[in-house]
Amino acid sequence: MSHKAVEAVWRLESVRIVAALTRLVRDVGLAEELAQDALVAALEEWPLTGVPPNPGGWLMTTAKHRAIDRLRRDDRLADKVAELGRDLGRDLKNHEDEYGDDLDDDLLRLIFMACHPTLPTRSRVALTLRVLGGLSTEEIARAFVVPEATVAQRIVRAKRALVGKSFELDQKEDRLASVLEVVYLIFNEGYTATAGDEWMRPELTHEALRLGRLLAGLAPHEPEVHGLVALMELQASRTAARVDRAGVPVPLLEQNRGRWDQLLIRRGYAALLRAERLGRPPGPYVLQAAIAACHARARRAEDTDWVAIAALYGSLRRLTPTPVVELNRAVAVAMAYGPEKGLEVLDAIDGLRGYHLLPAVRGDLLARLGRTDEARAEFARAAELTRNERERAVLLRRADPSMQDDTPKIQQPVRERR
Repeated sequence: MSHKAVEAVWRLESVRIVAALTRLVRDVGLAEELAQDALVAALEEWPLTGVPPNPGGWLMTTAKHRAIDRLRRDDRLADKVAELGRDLGRDLKNHEDEYGDDLDDDLLRLIFMACHPTLPTRSRVALTLRVLGGLSTEEIARAFVVPEATVAQRIVRAKRALVGKSFELDQKEDRLASVLEVVYLIFNEGYTATAGDEWMRPELTHEALRLGRLLAGLAPHEPEVHGLVALMELQASRTAARVDRAGVPVPLLEQNRGRWDQLLIRRGYAALLRAERLGRPPGPYVLQAAIAACHARARRAEDTDWVAIAALYGSLRRLTPTPVVELNRAVAVAMAYGPEKGLEVLDAIDGLRGYHLLPAVRGDLLARLGRTDEARAEFARAAELTRNERERAVLLRRADPSMQDDTPKIQQPVRERR
């Protein structure tokens, strides 16, 4: 058996193994080390003995044997040996079939631990991508356009901070918001990159979707989980239409909707329906998914039900009264009731100083009102504030007096700041 084949099995099974070990040793870093020891053993043995009938079970059992060896040398964790022994008994009994009935719970625990609310947001994101996404430190650093050493430091500090901590499933509701925030931050960074030369980073959107779908399977009775999945599916459906052949961003109102991914749209509708069928009042992610569904239902930009979208943003504002939600509502109000009304909402926003999308949206509304010079000044200010090179190029073009710019190019929706 080739090393590539072993690594393929590892990619499928590693997260569950780390999750089970983390529950037992209460140390994510140690759990990763023990799981890596099992991988090394597989790389040494499987080419000689062949692949076991249940490779995941083999890896799990081997990792727990390594854990027992390690814990016996550590007096502080000696009481865990008996628990590991009981786990091993179950694993060996089920070795040819399943390797434990509580792995979904272990995986859910690991997700909630990686997104522990006491960790800084950037550390939660980095640790989640490393432990649950299987991305290397180099891949995470490249995705977020930060030095590799910075990412490595965040991950090490996060692991140290979590040593000895545990998570019980009855705490799930208290921690859910933190988990959903991390997954959506990962998605947003892929959907519209904060900095760098690229407008999108698909590897991050794909990873966020994978994590969201996984979470929905592990927590099927949480409407906000399904709401987040629906939101991401519907937004990701536009990916192919969001840039032209030169990689230049294409605003929502100008996108070729024939290029929107209908499979992702159907998946988004299904996830939103699952959330609604749970019968609870809609939360922020369900409301945002409903907004995305309004866009998806419109075959042409002019068919968009902006009145409904403005109303949904009004509901969202009551739940999460943030300046960015109000910025989105200003766009929707402008499209539903005219740019003057949108500008009234926009000019009442407080707290977005330094956020490039505020002057960008204001420039859009001023352009629609024929106040061209003021609009261009706003676009120039927005270009100074953005850290994304593709976005800067578009804004500078709109600020250039020599360029014709008669078509409204409102970017909707805009995103929460990090």
